[in-house]
Amino acid sequence: MITVIVPARDEEEGIKVFYDELMKYLPDAAKEYEVIFVDDGSTDKTLSVLKSFVQKNKHVRVFSFKRNRGKADALAYGFFHAQGDIIITMDADLQDKPSQIKKFLAKHKEGVDVVCGWRKYRKDKQKMVVISKFFNYIIGVLFGLKLHDIDCGFKLFSKDAVGKLYIYGGLYRFIPLLLYQEGYVVDEVIVEHEARTYGKSKYGFSKVWKNLPDLFTMLFLAKYRNRPLHFFGVIGIIFLLVGFIILLYLTYIHVFLGQQIYRRPILFGGVLLVISGFQVFFTGFLADLMINLSYSSPGESNTPVNFPLKYSSDKK
Repeated sequence: MITVIVPARDEEEGIKVFYDELMKYLPDAAKEYEVIFVDDGSTDKTLSVLKSFVQKNKHVRVFSFKRNRGKADALAYGFFHAQGDIIITMDADLQDKPSQIKKFLAKHKEGVDVVCGWRKYRKDKQKMVVISKFFNYIIGVLFGLKLHDIDCGFKLFSKDAVGKLYIYGGLYRFIPLLLYQEGYVVDEVIVEHEARTYGKSKYGFSKVWKNLPDLFTMLFLAKYRNRPLHFFGVIGIIFLLVGFIILLYLTYIHVFLGQQIYRRPILFGGVLLVISGFQVFFTGFLADLMINLSYSSPGESNTPVNFPLKYSSDKK
């Protein structure tokens, strides 16, 4: 069974066209399928159009958030409720073509757990293409995952791969990287890409400033997720060492050379470094302790099952 997850926000102009296009190819690609639309707090008539799909197609399910929560939460909610063994994610703007689904399924049959779409001939603004190439290059250098287009919304996942995945904020862009770090096989296929015809893009040049902190988060999760003290501890020790050297130097010139030190700015710098060093070190220590406690005493699941909804087609 295949589950297609489609996050949508303010797409009333083109969502009907997208649905018709999807239904033209999906039933032919899979004997058993379901389509999950997650309305991310739309303020237009998107939800009304989605409800009409439920009435005429028993394979369609719709969930609508009471407010805009972001694409990460929309995808997480879709992953949680997906019933298929294979999960495909698509954007609702028709830039990705449903006719390409068979390419993903063929690649999956080769033993690939995560298949990413590669918009080789991308029809977006040139500056967005350049930014995307830059981040793909950086990811390849830092993590060894060689993909041309990790940010493409058109992807395929095995159910097992996303079963325990927890994403938030902008980390949905790095789902293939998260799974690659867990040992899943990640590959890509070239897909056709079209310019947006309906509605407006939800992303602009500000996307680059959002990607940078997310990239740092990914670097931390990949290298130090289970050993944060190795990261914070090293920084804390460096601060402490530099601070103690400064204070020892000031102690020497005050005791043995008789110089006044209370007016020297370096004194405050040394004290600040020592205090900061202790704080950073114990931040890592507490993080290590929390990870250890989470493994020994598992808490509640991080699934988005309790997100407040405005509408759910599952509620009869």
